[in-house]
Amino acid sequence: MRVFRLKLDALTPAGTSDGKSPKFTAERVFLVKDLVDTTEMYLRTIYELEEEGITPLRARIAERLEQSGPTVSQTVARMERDGLVVVRPDRSLEMTDQGRELATAVMRKHRLAELLLTDILGMEISQVHEEACRWEHVMSKAVEERLVAVLDDASRSPFGNPIPGLEELGAGNVSSTDAGVRVVDLPEDEAVEVRIVQLNEILQVDIEQFALLRDAGIQVGDTATVTNSNGSVVLTAGSEEVKVSPELAHAIRVERL
Repeated sequence: MRVFRLKLDALTPAGTSDGKSPKFTAERVFLVKDLVDTTEMYLRTIYELEEEGITPLRARIAERLEQSGPTVSQTVARMERDGLVVVRPDRSLEMTDQGRELATAVMRKHRLAELLLTDILGMEISQVHEEACRWEHVMSKAVEERLVAVLDDASRSPFGNPIPGLEELGAGNVSSTDAGVRVVDLPEDEAVEVRIVQLNEILQVDIEQFALLRDAGIQVGDTATVTNSNGSVVLTAGSEEVKVSPELAHAIRVERL
């Protein structure tokens, strides 16, 4: 987490009651934005886990955000006090209505930013996830509404993931449900012809695995053959074959042909 220390002497008003300007020094530390971003990151991570069919636990958040267990526990406790999440008896995390509303807004901004970066700015697709992680915290609703107006299709991200909460932007009733099935749920020991329909967030973060799929021509809209055997998933496109680790296989959704 970056901490910004600002000296604000030149920005303060001159007319205080004692005739002096209030004194702000470099010791004044502003963490408000970082705290908001931390909350949003946690909520978005819980949202991602739900999308992938994984039970949201503090341990899973620690793994994904590469934070210590105590740090995650403290942050989750604060979020629970703020009415954003509930820790259930089985230790799973459940977002409250308020928490889900915020998580939906963050994910919507993230995926609209991905569309902006690919469809309008022409950025290489392997770079857009990380960049969109920055945009999701600062994009205004006015920009969101404009993107929905100018994009040909704002219903899904470049990775095929549904963009939630578009009705908040006046986009009508757009489906925000996942498409297809996870490759890990396909029949085992059977070569299945499929079309790739979604690559979830966790796969986008793994640059090496994503590059292997991209270089093999296995992206959203492409066809491939999936072999699922004893937790090992292999995708084949033409002469190219890519083995997907068990930790990431659940992040690929397909439609059977």
